[in-house]
Amino acid sequence: MKKALTVTFGILTAIGGFVDIGDLVANAQSGARFGLRQLWIVVLGVIGICVFAEMAGRVAAVSHRPVFDLVRERLGPRMAMANLAGSYAVTLLTLTAEIGGVALTIQLASGLPHLLWVPLAAFAVWFVLWRVKFELMEQIFGFAGIALVVFVIAFFTLRPQWGTFAADLTRPRPTEGENWGTYGYLAVSLFASALTPYEVFFFSSGGVEEKWGPRDLVTARSNTFVGFPLGGLLGIAIMGCAATVFEPAGVQVEQLSQTALPVALALGKIGLVVVMIGFFAATFGAALETGLSTGYSVAQYFGWQWGKFVQPREAARFHTVVLLSILLGAALLLTTVDPVQITELSLVFSAVVLPLTYLPILVVANDRDYLGDNVNGRVANILGVVFLVIILVAALAALPLMIVTGMGES
Repeated sequence: MKKALTVTFGILTAIGGFVDIGDLVANAQSGARFGLRQLWIVVLGVIGICVFAEMAGRVAAVSHRPVFDLVRERLGPRMAMANLAGSYAVTLLTLTAEIGGVALTIQLASGLPHLLWVPLAAFAVWFVLWRVKFELMEQIFGFAGIALVVFVIAFFTLRPQWGTFAADLTRPRPTEGENWGTYGYLAVSLFASALTPYEVFFFSSGGVEEKWGPRDLVTARSNTFVGFPLGGLLGIAIMGCAATVFEPAGVQVEQLSQTALPVALALGKIGLVVVMIGFFAATFGAALETGLSTGYSVAQYFGWQWGKFVQPREAARFHTVVLLSILLGAALLLTTVDPVQITELSLVFSAVVLPLTYLPILVVANDRDYLGDNVNGRVANILGVVFLVIILVAALAALPLMIVTGMGES
């Protein structure tokens, strides 16, 4: 019974924790501009993260070590340093966006400028990471993220034009007035939002934090193959709401508040309150995950003690990296840069570094010295290679598309 409850709660946590500021922005922008014509990219991204998260979780459960901890040992310090440099930079940018998302959410509730809330949001993230136990932290914010199910309810309440959406699914191309460059740019952003590097680092390191063993493979796989796809459905619902309200009016989504508008139109004040709870849980929870991931990657590369399974004083360098990363993110936000723009940049650069993240995972997941008989099977390897090719294409296309389209403006 206890095992079943653990699996069930883990699934719910994965659902709520799947959506972050990148998903909120990218799905809404795509729906507003292309209806459901990019829904297939969300599905592709969910399959991709499931493939690699399963590998990362299996590595953690069988070897009792996180993936990044094994990358340097297996592939050498140079490859690991390239991985560290790329992943840390992108994770720091993502952390900045998530803290900005927390501040924007509080702005929606209070009416006060988000810059006033940035220091408070950053302090709250640091304090939770310093004092709250890992399992409790993950469960509270992951479970609270289930509030985003309100987008599913709102989508059906808005009475969408099912015929139009059905046609969209059969026409995965730009709508009238749009171009292939913008379509490609948002496609890369959507894909990257599902496979952001910190997700697998956090998933793998989190498995070690929770003391996963081979018997916990069921938990890891249920979180992956049930929780992540259901979390992806929340992203599709966000896209559908934006497509229903904004696309017919020709309105683009440029602010987080616009993402919430369809829910308010469909469900009124109660819906707005629930969606703000969901926004807060999603962005704050992701800020916790990205904050930890900055510390995980650096500490695991240098062989320092890391994690929340030990007292902070026993992992002082790990917590110092986390604190400095939060301070850097807050400082960047206080320059008055737009958090949504930071989110868009983080998705583009996430796409660029994806190969550095996922190739090592595939290599480690095939190493019998670490996994014994639990190495990848044929299907996992085929899917891994296929998605590595897709990831490489996205990585090569990301920067040119950003430049050519002016970050999707043309």
